[in-house]
Amino acid sequence: MNAAVLHIREIQLFERPVTLRLPFRFGAATVTQCPQAFVRVRAEVNGRSVWGASAELMVPKWFDKSPALTHEQNFEQLRQALRCARNSLSGAEGTAWQLSLHEGRAALQHAVSLGLPRLAAQFGPALLDKAIADAALRAAGMGWCDGVAAGVLGDPYAARLTLQQPMQVWLRHTVGLADRLTSADPGADPQDGLPATLADAIGTYGLQRFKLKLCGRIDDDLARLQAIAALLPAGSAVTLDGNETFADPAVLAAFWRRFEQTTTLQAMRQATLLLEQPLPRHLALQTDISRLGIGVPVILDESDDHDTALQQGLALGYRGISSKACKGIYRSLHNAVAMAARPGLILSGEDLTCQAGLAVQQDTLLAASLGVTHVERNGHHYVDGFGIAPAAEAEAFAEAHPGLYHPSDRHSEGHKDGRVRLRVVGGQLDLHSLHGPGFAHAAEPLWHTLTPLA
Repeated sequence: MNAAVLHIREIQLFERPVTLRLPFRFGAATVTQCPQAFVRVRAEVNGRSVWGASAELMVPKWFDKSPALTHEQNFEQLRQALRCARNSLSGAEGTAWQLSLHEGRAALQHAVSLGLPRLAAQFGPALLDKAIADAALRAAGMGWCDGVAAGVLGDPYAARLTLQQPMQVWLRHTVGLADRLTSADPGADPQDGLPATLADAIGTYGLQRFKLKLCGRIDDDLARLQAIAALLPAGSAVTLDGNETFADPAVLAAFWRRFEQTTTLQAMRQATLLLEQPLPRHLALQTDISRLGIGVPVILDESDDHDTALQQGLALGYRGISSKACKGIYRSLHNAVAMAARPGLILSGEDLTCQAGLAVQQDTLLAASLGVTHVERNGHHYVDGFGIAPAAEAEAFAEAHPGLYHPSDRHSEGHKDGRVRLRVVGGQLDLHSLHGPGFAHAAEPLWHTLTPLA
């Protein structure tokens, strides 16, 4: 199938505030609120108009962790990346892949020239890529898995992949640095009746996969891991996330030695699948980690801000990389192609608090279609359902995706007050409804209720 040429006629940028029900702490940052960005694209394909859409949370202190910047300044960086992408892609023509390769790359370079770090600069093109892919798939009347396989996006590298068409995926539950573990821990209980502690979440959702945040201070990390280990169900699998918090390779090696030597952490050590981005990005791709004695694969995340990050990392002893739609769908596809030829490497599914609706649906299907069997999902826990989105919007998503969300008229665990929330059953998500035409959604935000991006 030949990829259709898209003429980008209109690009709309919006945002909506999101308030977290629980503080999310990772690295040196604690997030309690931030905006979610929404993109809507109208493309003309073979003389007819078709719309595509995407969304992503604008998380502070991840794209740029400079302590000199406020959270609001971080939000503005991501808005600027979106504006650069809109300016570059407006009026452009090409296949979805050509638009990303040329206009998307030009937008990234422009944002970098304005002073944005590359990880922040690629946020704008990444959201436009998702929305344009959605439009291309809708024009072809195909879903993500079938459409990519058929060449709808025009990406010659993706044509080398055999995408899976997953119907379910394990949810990997994040335990942030500020999360309460049991009701005995100090801290205010949320008043929404939802799981407030790790113990509550395990019981409510049937969790079996966990992502544990590290702070880079050895004694503190080991003490917290021991407290968590006492709560995990038998047969659990664990990933550890350093979020760039280990000051240097020596500290990282010392942590790992202590982790392996701590008797009460032996079961957790055996259950640990990988360690994610422990070193700061300015060191990570300058350091050979193969001699540090880390007993599990170490993968990259924040260092993934350019096309050759994976190749550089593999040469330095890293064994994989994360898939995140906020870094670009083509980055994930191309990394999957590169890793398919080298058995034993890991493509993991990570998260920046993908919210219910477009963001969680597109990111989850992207990762699962590449063979990722468990994905980190944060929005189900740190945010109450669809947040302040109108009830009619949440209901539309629940009706279109009945396996993925609890409809508001159903009384069930984790759903006690008539609000639509992500449905987690036995620790898994149901993806059946994500395979219709377009990129993983059969409902859309109520666009008139969103605020145009300044």
